[in-house]
Amino acid sequence: MDLSRRVLLTSAAALAMTAGLPALPATATTDTDRSRIPVDPADTEADLVRKASQVRPTARQISWQALERTAFLHFGVNTFTGLEWGTGDEDPDVFQPAGLDTDQWARALRDGGFRLAILTVKHHDGFVLYPSRYTDHTVASSSWRDGHGDVLRSFADSMRRYGLKVGVYLSPADENQYLHGVYANGSARGERTIPTLVDGDDRSPDRFLTLDATDYGAHMLNTLYEVLTEYGPVDEVWFDGAQGHIPPDKVEDYDWDSWYTLVRTLAPAAAIAVTGPDLRWVGNEGGLAREDEWSVIPVKENQYGRTDWALSYDTADEGSRAALVTARPKTDYLQWWPAECDVSIRDGWFYHPDQLPKSVDELTEIYFGSVGRNAVLLLNVPPDTDGVLHATDVTRLREFRDRVDRELPEDLTRGARRSVTPAGVTVDLGRELEVDRVRLAEDIRYGQQVEGAVIEAYTAGSWTQVAEAGTIGASRILRLAEPVRARHWRIRITAARGTVRWAEFALFRSSL
Repeated sequence: MDLSRRVLLTSAAALAMTAGLPALPATATTDTDRSRIPVDPADTEADLVRKASQVRPTARQISWQALERTAFLHFGVNTFTGLEWGTGDEDPDVFQPAGLDTDQWARALRDGGFRLAILTVKHHDGFVLYPSRYTDHTVASSSWRDGHGDVLRSFADSMRRYGLKVGVYLSPADENQYLHGVYANGSARGERTIPTLVDGDDRSPDRFLTLDATDYGAHMLNTLYEVLTEYGPVDEVWFDGAQGHIPPDKVEDYDWDSWYTLVRTLAPAAAIAVTGPDLRWVGNEGGLAREDEWSVIPVKENQYGRTDWALSYDTADEGSRAALVTARPKTDYLQWWPAECDVSIRDGWFYHPDQLPKSVDELTEIYFGSVGRNAVLLLNVPPDTDGVLHATDVTRLREFRDRVDRELPEDLTRGARRSVTPAGVTVDLGRELEVDRVRLAEDIRYGQQVEGAVIEAYTAGSWTQVAEAGTIGASRILRLAEPVRARHWRIRITAARGTVRWAEFALFRSSL
């Protein structure tokens, strides 16, 4: 193996997750200008692999990938109408969560092991969960709390109170604004002043932004401005690419460049998902990543700066050497664009009383298929018509956390002796111990490099392979077919794009 593929242990800090030591700041070696590298049509396979090895995540992406388990909360008029996609002409008075308890949401999510929660502030129907200046299709038009309710305020305050980060989802689609002639009205893009002050506006913005937008694009910008300036720090802004149930010839070209600029200006630490430059949809709603999930993949730009897949969103291979070559004719950049795996705890995204949550076994398989494959899990837990998480779901969240804790109890390598060679890392546990789970992580501040690796145990006088992996990235969890008893363990790199630096090599014996 040549020197370009050698393995380095970066230092004690690089093994912080294993040793329990304080990690270096995420920005220590992160160069935000290296999160995407341009591709030339004449690039050879060697050029593409070299460029891919040089891509580095931004500080916000590193922070996001460390979250592992995040939550979605689909809540709105659909909760009360029984629909999954609303129509935009709902009577706001249908929204009546008489027992709204966002502290209960936060406690349940915290106790379930989640670190960030995203609220559907505006779904495709356009109903807004706070009193906006720019639409009447909001909680303020409901008799709930005499028109003074504000779900977003309560949600944001509760999440922070219980130590969770705050995310907001605003659907790009808006069927209510379509009915009012704003969404998909064919207006031209032009300079818009954001925020656009309205009659009786009591705000005194520090500055105004001038951004290109359509009529609806300006409406979205003003809505985003309210959310990002009046509800405290936001850690994730979640967009999808939905168009809603409008006539097929009435398509709104979204002002992605302006939306991204506004988010970067007002919430610079927030990750923009999943139609955004920071993280991508994994390509299914089952919560499962690919067996080999790359964080560096080929992308292209379209529709006013939208970050898009050079290959299809659901292709089985997004980032291997072969994929880089296949995608080259359509690729603008190789970009750090890690995967988020969304799935609902119930069959629907909004609450339906006739549905039951997934079993602990199902959720556990989803965990290993997402967090265990270099992705972040986004689990939807929908509040019910009372405005609380159903007791069955709350119990299931706690059971899920307990199961993961039993799957991955105490790391057996804590305090163990380690040695590093150009080929991998070896651990001496000090005595023979049974192992059936292995957790690996590259120090992604230095990119994602591993293309192939094997886990070996020293048994019966020789090294024996007990597991293998392709990609590793920020998190890879391997389950052995059966427990293996050994004192000496190692990971041996079989293929890599460049120098590999480790953040974690942990061994576990599940307590199931």
